[in-house]
Amino acid sequence: MIFAPCRAARTIIGLALICLGTASGCYVPHTKQHLPMPMPTDPVPANTPRELQKVTLPPYTIEPPDVLTIDAVRVVPKSPYRVNTLDVLVVNVEGTLPEAPIAGPYAVEPGGILNLGPPYGPVKVVGLTLDEITAAIKAHLQKTLREPEVSVTLSELATKQLITGDHLVGPDGTVTLGSYGSVFVVGMTLPQAKAVIEQHLAQYLEAPEISLSVTGFNSKVYFVITQGAGVGDGVNRFPITGNETVLDAISQIQGLNPTSSKRIWIARPINGPDGCQILPVDWNSITQKGTAFTNYQVLPGDRVYVEEDKLVAFDNGLAKLLAPVERIFGFTLLGTNTVSSIKFFNNRGAFGNNNFNNNF
Repeated sequence: MIFAPCRAARTIIGLALICLGTASGCYVPHTKQHLPMPMPTDPVPANTPRELQKVTLPPYTIEPPDVLTIDAVRVVPKSPYRVNTLDVLVVNVEGTLPEAPIAGPYAVEPGGILNLGPPYGPVKVVGLTLDEITAAIKAHLQKTLREPEVSVTLSELATKQLITGDHLVGPDGTVTLGSYGSVFVVGMTLPQAKAVIEQHLAQYLEAPEISLSVTGFNSKVYFVITQGAGVGDGVNRFPITGNETVLDAISQIQGLNPTSSKRIWIARPINGPDGCQILPVDWNSITQKGTAFTNYQVLPGDRVYVEEDKLVAFDNGLAKLLAPVERIFGFTLLGTNTVSSIKFFNNRGAFGNNNFNNNF
């Protein structure tokens, strides 16, 4: 008998709160912070890039944290070059023992030695020029051979590995080339960055030549923002490839979620007092009819915004508003039931004792 009045009271309070909200304009705390879809100040231009009339993006400009791949096409040290550890030398010797020829590439091992193998042994070469190494090897071999003829050429630089490979553009706008230092490349196109890097390497190398490409397009992105119906907005960041449309962007988040409506638009940042261009999207036409007119091409910096379902937002807002009241009624109901149960068992115990006394 206790449950019915409490439930009725909770229902009456809930209805009263709803009526108050309705009388004040359906006020829900959550919805006040979200504005309706901004209306375009100007009609969408006919030449706006769309699914069937895409445009190519302007030349890519390098920014952090892009990843650049550099390949050393021509790396020749300036003369006179002094050999370092891990350099590769091509050594050819005439007049060697028949069973132990010396011909081919030899790497300079840690410690700066060139190991010619048995029975010749190692030769100290680090820090020497090619002419000095030729003379040192010849002098060393004359201990075993009568008249060796030696030729030495440089096959590969150890420092080439500092140039070749993937290079992250740092927060300071530079790429690091190991012992060759750092080069500032932010704001440059690939041809411009290639020229700057080659000019920098020319301090150490003879007419260096590299190839340059971008393997990590990390700085040019777009965003898909889903309004959260009172439970938190979702923000997703995706790298731009130059071919995305609104449909591609929504597919990246696995479609619309249960809290989303079909009101979608692109907010495109532009220079000017308004700060952005609004491109409304007709979701039903794109998906159900295959119409490409509002399936706009997504450009770097775009915000694809998906508005919330207002009924779901109202329901979530109402749940937040009523949650404290329901919690108070829950505690009240628990206390009332506990007191009623104690009284019931006390009365039952009293009646039981009276029956026992009457029997005797």
